[in-house]
Amino acid sequence: MPAITSTNVANAIVKLVAVDALPALMGNLVMGNLVNRDFEPSLAQAGDTINVPIPPTMVANNISEGGTVQTQNPALASAQIVLNTHAEATFQVPDVTKVLAVPDLLRLYMQPAMVALAEKIEFDLLNLYGQFTANTSLGAPATPLTEATIDAAETALFEAKVPANQPKYLVVDSTSYSVLRQIPRFSEFSSAGDAGLRALIDGAVGKIKDFYVFRSQYVPKTGTAPVTVHNLAFTKSALGLVMRRLPQPLPGTGAIAEYAELGNFGMRVTMSYQPNTLAQQFTVDVLYGVGVLRNAHGVQVRS
Repeated sequence: MPAITSTNVANAIVKLVAVDALPALMGNLVMGNLVNRDFEPSLAQAGDTINVPIPPTMVANNISEGGTVQTQNPALASAQIVLNTHAEATFQVPDVTKVLAVPDLLRLYMQPAMVALAEKIEFDLLNLYGQFTANTSLGAPATPLTEATIDAAETALFEAKVPANQPKYLVVDSTSYSVLRQIPRFSEFSSAGDAGLRALIDGAVGKIKDFYVFRSQYVPKTGTAPVTVHNLAFTKSALGLVMRRLPQPLPGTGAIAEYAELGNFGMRVTMSYQPNTLAQQFTVDVLYGVGVLRNAHGVQVRS
């Protein structure tokens, strides 16, 4: 059995933080868990451009009888996303050895940092609403969402040839979510069955007009009097979140880093000593970029 040394303890602490950090981040994401995620454990730096492969659009040609059939192998389509965001959150643990014996203490220090990273990713994804130009924006500023507006959004995605088996998502702000819960035909058990019961008792909209409905505090709002809320209806293939590894700290700096990677998410956790506070400092950072992959597979729903 190897001897317990300060180096072994330090490596164990960083690994413990890395194991707990990524699930904490994913648990605070809404949009990040709904979009197309692209992660590879390869090193990259801010400014790099990543080609995200997407299925090409093909059209079948009508071959007349007796004609020659020619097969064609179309190039795989791709969308380019720039890794333009290096987001980090830093926290300090005064007595770092305690986290090995009391895991809840680590979560107490780490949770605010994970929430900060999740907020940044959510904000960047939801602010892509202006790039969905293939479909006409629905709804009107300062106007509550209606059943007809949600129906029109689903119709727009159908007309855009979104596959029927592909889940559709509607992410709205808190006010719009409240309005949806109060649609008369939807909020009563007599007309909506179990869905109405959940909306009335649990406060959960669940699914309406083939959309899985989620709410987020980070849905963009623009203008003043009236304020325009930019809700978003989309499929997973409409948006992309690309993440890549950051390099290890330079030798001799005293910093120790570990990677946390799971389910097409990846981040780096670095531990270093902060002499000003006599405490161990943890930095959780991630390199990512966001972008629209399929313009026609999303539509802005204003309220």
